[in-house]
Amino acid sequence: MELHLSEIEGPGAAQGDVEMVERKGVGHPDTLCDALAEELSRSLCRFYLEHFGQILHHNVDKVLLWGGAAHPAFGGGEVLAPSELFLAGRATTAYQGVAVPLTELAIEGTRTYLRQRLHAFDAEQHLRIHCLVRPGASELVDVHRRVLANDTSCGAGYAPLSELERVVLRVEQELNAPRLRRDHPELGEDVKVMGVRVTGRIRLTVACAIVGRHCADLAVYLASKQRVAALARDAARRESALPLAIEVNAGDAPERGSIYLTVTGTSAEAGDDGQAGRGNRANGLITPYRPMTMESVAGKNPISHVGKLYNLAAQRMAASLVEELPGVSEAECWLVSRIGAPVAEPLADLRLRCAAGVHAASLERAAAEILERQLGEIESRARAWALGSEDTQRA
Repeated sequence: MELHLSEIEGPGAAQGDVEMVERKGVGHPDTLCDALAEELSRSLCRFYLEHFGQILHHNVDKVLLWGGAAHPAFGGGEVLAPSELFLAGRATTAYQGVAVPLTELAIEGTRTYLRQRLHAFDAEQHLRIHCLVRPGASELVDVHRRVLANDTSCGAGYAPLSELERVVLRVEQELNAPRLRRDHPELGEDVKVMGVRVTGRIRLTVACAIVGRHCADLAVYLASKQRVAALARDAARRESALPLAIEVNAGDAPERGSIYLTVTGTSAEAGDDGQAGRGNRANGLITPYRPMTMESVAGKNPISHVGKLYNLAAQRMAASLVEELPGVSEAECWLVSRIGAPVAEPLADLRLRCAAGVHAASLERAAAEILERQLGEIESRARAWALGSEDTQRA
């Protein structure tokens, strides 16, 4: 491993006058695409482990959700045309004479996930599924078998979360808490939170789909919006005491009959398409003021694809550096490899914000030990993820 270590200079994201953070909730079309790519990858991993004792080569990270058409209405509404899901990528479709039931795994995994996550969405009637996955290129299968990086890619991570980042994360998680759907089925899972902090004040713009069959009229709809605003405020207050303004479904124009009313609780029902890789990064947030890459973790295999592994590892490394190194209050981590190189031997660039009298150079050995430990755990973490005991994204 090649390590470069330096100190963070200048104010961080939390110290600037302006900061912007976004999170797309579980029912957002982009988040659904990421989740369904991960679900297919996990289904493949389990099948490979059960039948062959190892995770075989696959990358099923190209997912498109083509939105349908719907007619929402108070007290009901109907889906006029189902959404369509296209699962694409590469996978090992046969090994040692055993065929992998790829299409069956894709369809059942997708429908099971949606049944469990979207309470007003009918996974059979409201979605058509197209599995377009084909066998992988022989050279990539080979580097996977030798546990070498099967792409030239980089990952980035940082710690800790800023106050605004914690607020945005907490608000979306509260609005999508399973207990809330039991008490308020009119609230859909398609939630998006945009947080902006300007000179010590926070503004939250919250989008929350409302389910028509649980909403009798406009008065109930407006009351639901007020409920969302109150829940968001309570959640935000657990993370911040800064002055706070919240607006819910800002695009509404009730006087023109334009409101965020849905049949299924997600905007995918009416032409809002989704795509894997366009949503939350590995820490569950979209943070343009922070280190981040365009690389998506969703659907990439957990053994050799550094686009997944390095983003997850960089996030854990940054957190460990802050937790374990005295005098370090902030850490940023970048990892990069090249195709065909050992996964556990990246080039690492670490930047630390240190307390007065503490110098990054004096922490190099301790930092290197943390990185080597995290890289050494990649294989065990991959297996844990495949078996369902570890998540790759904060959902």
